[in-house]
Amino acid sequence: MPMRKPTQESSLSGRLALITGANRGIGLAIARALAREGCNLIITARDQRALAKASRELEKLSVHVLAQSCDVRSPDSVDYLFTLVRGLHKPLDILINNAGIAHPNRSVGDLPYPTWMEVIDTNLHGLFLVTQAALAVMKRGSTIVNNLSVAAERVFPGSAAYNASKHGALGFTDTLREELRPKGIRVIALLPGATDTAIWDTLWPQAPKRKMMSAETVARVVVDALRVPENATVEKIVVRPSSGSL
Repeated sequence: MPMRKPTQESSLSGRLALITGANRGIGLAIARALAREGCNLIITARDQRALAKASRELEKLSVHVLAQSCDVRSPDSVDYLFTLVRGLHKPLDILINNAGIAHPNRSVGDLPYPTWMEVIDTNLHGLFLVTQAALAVMKRGSTIVNNLSVAAERVFPGSAAYNASKHGALGFTDTLREELRPKGIRVIALLPGATDTAIWDTLWPQAPKRKMMSAETVARVVVDALRVPENATVEKIVVRPSSGSL
């Protein structure tokens, strides 16, 4: 995968970015925004067909795209992904940990254990596996963005597994930031409020999507944070709909 060379057009041009859960929603919106900045991309998701479609779209933006299916819950799948990343012989400049799932509204007493485990495995264990593998190919000046949701700081009844996974992910993110600060790798916690994506079909099928933000709005904020000079940092991004009702 030949890399696009940096230009003077953008401070992000020529960088290499990996986005998990990049086949739709916020992940795809961030991939599009980074491609417009000239970033070369590695995109992953479990849905191979949707991933291939996203790859074809992104390649039209004149950047190089490596699309590889990956189940972030599986150590073997993550290991294989990073075998390919190491084969590029380029440092990873940006990691966007975006892959995540929700579950239907259930009280703790009615929440099936397999549902609990699937959400925790994806949203928390997957975050750990991808991040740990990525650190081996990142250097000073790189940035990690973890998409956590406002559920990392708030509690939504009926979403125990989702809440727990996001609260845990915030603790992981805050710890990671302090560990990597001396190494010059920035860590950003992204906490978007209600965003018009497919995850709401699971969380709250009747949610008023017309009041929500677009995924593109969140992506623009992420790109702005990534543009911050290396001698400064953004540690947490909270983005909420202007209506304030969601």
